Amino acid sequence: MSLAAAILLGIVQGLTEFLPVSSSAHLILARAFFGWDVPADFGLAFDVALHIGTLAAILAFFRREIAAMVAAIPSLLSPAAGVPGDPARLAQRIVAGTVPVVVVGLLFNDFIEETLRTPAVAAGALAVGAALMFAAERLGTNRRAEDTVTWLDAVLIGCAQASALIPGVSRSGATISLGLLLGLRRDAAARFTFLLAIPATLAAAGKESLELAHMGVSATNARLMAVGVIVSALVGYITIKYFLRFLAGNRLDVFAYYRWALAAATLVWLFRS
Repeated sequence: MSLAAAILLGIVQGLTEFLPVSSSAHLILARAFFGWDVPADFGLAFDVALHIGTLAAILAFFRREIAAMVAAIPSLLSPAAGVPGDPARLAQRIVAGTVPVVVVGLLFNDFIEETLRTPAVAAGALAVGAALMFAAERLGTNRRAEDTVTWLDAVLIGCAQASALIPGVSRSGATISLGLLLGLRRDAAARFTFLLAIPATLAAAGKESLELAHMGVSATNARLMAVGVIVSALVGYITIKYFLRFLAGNRLDVFAYYRWALAAATLVWLFRS
């Protein structure tokens, strides 16, 4: 992998991890379209590095909310934790929403990694996810704030996050769409989605890092991974900032149209290759 490819993939990850267009699909398709053939182990290690970069972006952007939830840990089980706006209440919902992705990841991760990480699957999931986003924009009431998320809301949004283990679904696309169907405002659904992503991304990166601990990394590959982390973190932070502003007054339709166009382009490429 060249330095230019590492930078481009870092940009792709930083943008698509938070925009509702699927980072996993874009990484799979970018490698397929441009013919970036890398050893499987290094490809996985580089993906982990990119996700560490976008995790750093979330931690930096939501540092105040995270600090408040950490400080509220001793009161997680107190009656006051049920009050809307209390950081302990938000922490409880994050924990509840994380359970589905943990269960699905433990049961089906190997199958997903070995069978579903293909351009064809990514194209199909991109198209289906676009239809869900399009419907959610027209059926959701777009009124509730994130501090009104209930236990049931959190679990349902968590199930949507778990579905995003399938390449092409998109974590933010699935969870924001379900949040809209539950009546949340777009920006509120996105903020909850990004906070919900923290434990899942942390667990996934930790798991993959342990599996790759035996692999020696050359100085060249280490530099490429460092570049990927830095670029994805910087681009990810900027993406979160402006995407939340965009959602305050705009629909997700543009992303649905983009997903349909990319799915169609992928199918044409598959038929011609």
